[in-house]
Amino acid sequence: MNTRLNIDQSTITGTIPAPPSKSYSHRAIAIAALSNRSEIAYPLLSADVRATISASRSIGAEVSVSESGDLLTIRGVPRPVVPDDVIDVLNSGTTLRFFTAITSLAPGTSVLTGDASIRTRPNDPLLRALTDLGADVFSTKGDGTAPIVVRGPLKGGSTRISGSISSQFISALLIACPLANEDSTILVEGELKSRPYVDVTLEVLREAGIVIDERDDSGGLRFVIKGNQTFDLKRYTVPGDFSSSSYLLAAGALAGDHVTVRNLYPSAQGDSAIIRILEEMGADIVWNQKTGEVKVTKSDLHGVTVDVGRTPDLVPTLAVLGACAAGEMRIVNASHVRYKETDRLHAMVIELAKMGADIVEKEDELVIRGGEVRGASLHGWDDHRIVMSLAVAGLVAGDTEIDTAESVAVSYPGFARDMERLGAGVSVCQSADT
Repeated sequence: MNTRLNIDQSTITGTIPAPPSKSYSHRAIAIAALSNRSEIAYPLLSADVRATISASRSIGAEVSVSESGDLLTIRGVPRPVVPDDVIDVLNSGTTLRFFTAITSLAPGTSVLTGDASIRTRPNDPLLRALTDLGADVFSTKGDGTAPIVVRGPLKGGSTRISGSISSQFISALLIACPLANEDSTILVEGELKSRPYVDVTLEVLREAGIVIDERDDSGGLRFVIKGNQTFDLKRYTVPGDFSSSSYLLAAGALAGDHVTVRNLYPSAQGDSAIIRILEEMGADIVWNQKTGEVKVTKSDLHGVTVDVGRTPDLVPTLAVLGACAAGEMRIVNASHVRYKETDRLHAMVIELAKMGADIVEKEDELVIRGGEVRGASLHGWDDHRIVMSLAVAGLVAGDTEIDTAESVAVSYPGFARDMERLGAGVSVCQSADT
């Protein structure tokens, strides 16, 4: 079935909680799967996170979900067992990268794969790094894409890895290396794109009692990790998600009459930058960091230049903001955004152009000259962030239809419901695939 969102021009108002963080949920569950007994409070139970739960069970962890869905109880394993079957990560790149590294700790052979999109995403830097550290890891197609075969156990040692494609490679190594038999050193070559996601990983690892020495000197960024450590994540509460909340905040700035998003407290999430960016664009927005409330109201916005090296998931939201603002919006340092569920730079150019936006795609940036957007029939590219950002544009334009909207289940299953609660004219339609 193909799910479509139909969006009318709307003014939204009200108070709504932020959805739980997908990034923290992934990390807390994966780390709990290597701990003794853990409780994860208020996890996001999206399709991607459910893939991580399934992968955790595959390596021997027991995971139970409370009836309300607000609590996970996980009995982990000190060392992963060899899975009985192929691990299917569905559409979750995070699950693929994390469990490629985690299964390298098992004394046997594991196989990981996913859907058609996952089977096109690059993993070579991670595969090479794990091989350097003593495992035997390869792509069945020989091009770094899934299916991936992993033969452990991981021994430790030293490796170099590029930071330019995905921070998930670094996070995966940081999760696995504390359980290697020997100490490990990871040297990151070049700029570490999406650095805040690595900081989120380190934050949860510290909660689990893991010690990692980070050094940033003339030789570059290095992580030095002692082997044979023990994971002990007892209880973790998942914070609100700034990435998913960016759609709510952008909608408030473009079509809001006093919109409040709750449960957004300071954390390592880089996408909290959406608040600062909206301020720079002229939004009427206030963040009370003590109460975790962000209040935003429709404002006259103007374009700015935003470096998204650390915040790639904001790009679709920023592109929509630029299309609806006055003046020129430049989204720069963005080449790594091409390696997500789809090439998000190209996808946003194609779809916003259908809405009449003046938008230019360059190798490493988008240039948008804002103005009025009009309703259109849009393709969501089977990408949750493309669909949700275009829905925000639809609130301004009206008469907008977006296909492949089922993809929002990856990170924000309640997106349409929450928009309706705020008064948006959003309807969900299903039709048979053609």
